[in-house]
This record gives sequence, structure tokens and C-alpha cells, in this order.
Amino acid sequence: MRKIISFMHISLDGFVAGPRGEMDWIKVNEEIFDHVGKRISQGDTALYGRVTYEMMESYWPTAADQPTATKHDIEHSKWYKNVRKVILSKTRKEEGLTNTKIINDNLADKINEIKQESGSDILLFGSPTATHSLIQQNLIDGYWLFVNPIILGQGIPLFVDIKERIKLNLLTTRQFDCGVTELNYIVGRQ
Repeated sequence: MRKIISFMHISLDGFVAGPRGEMDWIKVNEEIFDHVGKRISQGDTALYGRVTYEMMESYWPTAADQPTATKHDIEHSKWYKNVRKVILSKTRKEEGLTNTKIINDNLADKINEIKQESGSDILLFGSPTATHSLIQQNLIDGYWLFVNPIILGQGIPLFVDIKERIKLNLLTTRQFDCGVTELNYIVGRQ
């Protein structure tokens, strides 16, 4: 069965964005881009909430065509164009979308159907609202967290309204030159 892995940058105090959705505190560099690029190139499905999808869709399809495109821009743009996308949205419609599925109801049933299909891990990018919904229904199988060396004090938390403990097993860690630490967990089912 395929797993849903949540890929998220977080602050040391557990926020994924500032109070107004700011992400200007996130540190990235070529070392992180290369590391993440190797991992996501193995993925064939990207899962987004509507807001994150619209942000990605406004940039990645043409990022490689820009005169200032970096190696990361070119590689990720190619991957983004080819990957199957699943969007969680109550308002977005599927019309005109290629290789894209919209889930707007029966979240657990539809996600579990996708998890039963053949393929590799499903990568959930950012999307705090979608992540909260998936956590509430016990649908996330792993957390690939990039802890940034900052304390925000307030903002959008990664974990909200957790009803019961979620046991995690640490798979790997990695320290990057820019001070970001990767923590790769799998959810321990009991």
C-alpha cells in the first residue's frame, strides 16, 4: 500500500507559516534542493490543498522557461509537469485540468482508494489546512520535516486538535549547512 508522506518546513516551535501565512523565514539552498530533488523524483503523485496547488500552478509549469531558471527550477518544473496531482478542495473543479484529481468529499474513502493504487509514496507538500484534515482522519503515514532555526512565537501550527497521541519512529536525520535539520519520521501504528 502506498503511503502519504507530509513534506513540510517548520519552525523550531512547530509553525509552518507566520500568522498571515508568511514563509519568508524558510531557509533553502542548493544542498537542500538537491537532497529533496532526489527524494521527490521517485514520487509519482503530489497531494496539495487548493491554496498550495494554486501557488504551485502559478509558478512551476513555466519555471524552467525563465531566463534566470536554476538547476532546481528546471528539474522541479519537469517533475511538476509530469507528476499526477491530487488536490483537496471544496471549491475547485476538475474542468481543464490534466493529470489532476480533485477530492471534495468522502476524504478518507477517496484517499484510501488512491493509497491502494499501484505507485510510489504520495507526497503531501505544505498545505497546512489539507494536512490538518488528513491528520484528523489518520491518513498521514510519515512526516518529512525540515526544521528551520527560528522561533516564530505564533503562526499556523503543523499540529492542531490532535485527539490522541501519534507515535512516530525516526527513520533519518540530516543537518544542512544553512542550519536546517531534516527529520524523517514514519507513523508507528499500534
